[in-house]
Amino acid sequence: MQQSVLDRALDCVVGALATTVELDGIALHRAPEAGRRQLADPMYEFSSTVPSGVRLEMLTDAAEVELVARFTEALPLGETPSGSVLDLVVDGELREPVVVREENLIFHDPATEDVRLQPADPARVRLALGSAGRERRVEIWLPVSRGFRLVDVRIPAGATVRPAPPSGPVWVHHGSSISQCAEADRPTATWPAAVARAAGRSLVNLALAGECHLDPFVARTLRDLPAAAISLELGINVLNGDSMRERAFVPAFHGFLDTIREGRPDTPILVVTPIVCPAAETRPGPTLLGSDGVVRTVDRPAVLADGALTLTRIRALLTRHVEARRADGDERLHVVDGTTLFGPDDVADLPDGLHPNTAGYARIAARFLPVAFGAEGVLRGALRAP
Repeated sequence: MQQSVLDRALDCVVGALATTVELDGIALHRAPEAGRRQLADPMYEFSSTVPSGVRLEMLTDAAEVELVARFTEALPLGETPSGSVLDLVVDGELREPVVVREENLIFHDPATEDVRLQPADPARVRLALGSAGRERRVEIWLPVSRGFRLVDVRIPAGATVRPAPPSGPVWVHHGSSISQCAEADRPTATWPAAVARAAGRSLVNLALAGECHLDPFVARTLRDLPAAAISLELGINVLNGDSMRERAFVPAFHGFLDTIREGRPDTPILVVTPIVCPAAETRPGPTLLGSDGVVRTVDRPAVLADGALTLTRIRALLTRHVEARRADGDERLHVVDGTTLFGPDDVADLPDGLHPNTAGYARIAARFLPVAFGAEGVLRGALRAP
């Protein structure tokens, strides 16, 4: 016999900003409520429910935990679903990934823009933990590229569950799809998750694909979160969407930092400039995905390129203005060149010209870890969560 522990399990959710009760289950949101309300964009709302970096961290003496959940995969018409992947960590040991085949499927036809939904019943995912009666620390890392609704959490009758202590000081990261890492083959293989686990930090990953545009509501969220360290992977979405020119980008960047500093005046912040994207190094956006699956920029008359941003220019601007703020006294603000994390020599692991694969994300993690959290890491300044 099993007992529902949904309310107690929700107290164990880490890495989400909020939960909302929907008709098909409980959504775990990574986007600020103000942004979801202001933008009123269905894609932004969907991206908010993709739980990259979100996990349940619990102490339980149960022999198994059953998740009842709805997973939603969106894919082009004709492609074969790959399944949703979860990770299970028991007392620090990473188990084999768990693949869930019962998914809602959203097929879209790029030629006609038609969309077809193939619904499925909620999946029941049983996770074996070990023998009953001994309390363990259990982490259940949720998918990085699927919509997700939690319906129920069940454990054997008589077993207990409660929130686990934090895994370390809170590290809040904001960025683009390159930090959401939908291409990673398992939830703990995103570069922020790999860094957090290696560094003993409690990750809050606020990176949403296509949605890193120096939005004021994100800055207010970062200002108000209890972060011991903050990192910001900035620039690529501004170019992808051609959403700003230099005149707007520079003050937007300063305003974003000013807002964060209103509430986190002493928190170390690391700005990460864009990793390599060959098509956009010296050409401005917007970018489009070609029929060959590779990202390219759009041709435009030279007169329209005045003030437009290339990746080379974005890196120079971010570096210059971080250094200017440091000279003005903000010595806990730092910058790292994204091409030192993933550069021209790494493009073999950049299949679409924009997003690294799992091996590429592992390389970013290995290079970011010492910069941020090594012995001389710039984000080590606050060793306890405030």
